[in-house]
Amino acid sequence: MYAIIQDGGRQFKVEEGQELDVDYREVSTGDELAFDRVLAYRDDDGLKLGQPTLGAATVTAEVLSVSQGPKLVVQKYRRRKNSRTKTGHRQLHTRVKIRKIKVS
Repeated sequence: MYAIIQDGGRQFKVEEGQELDVDYREVSTGDELAFDRVLAYRDDDGLKLGQPTLGAATVTAEVLSVSQGPKLVVQKYRRRKNSRTKTGHRQLHTRVKIRKIKVS
C-alpha cells in the first residue's frame, strides 16, 4: 500500500513507516503533520487516481527532526572581466516519518 503526495512543488511516493525529507516547517519534534494533497493511492483493491487530488484522503506523519541538506555551490563568472563570485547555502529540511495513510 502506498500513496503519491504533493508537497512543496514535488511529488513523493510514500508508504507507512517511511522516513523522508520535506521542505522546512516551523514545527517542533514530535508534532504531527497532515498532507492532504494525495494524488494517487494504491492498495490490494487497485489504484485510485485523483482528479487532480483524492478529496477524502490524508497522509499523517510525525516530525522527527530538522536538518540541513548538502552544500549547494553557486558560482558566477563573467568572461574577460576578471569577475568571479563563489557563494553557496545549505537548505533546511524537516525529516518526517509516515504514520498513516487514510482513504475513505
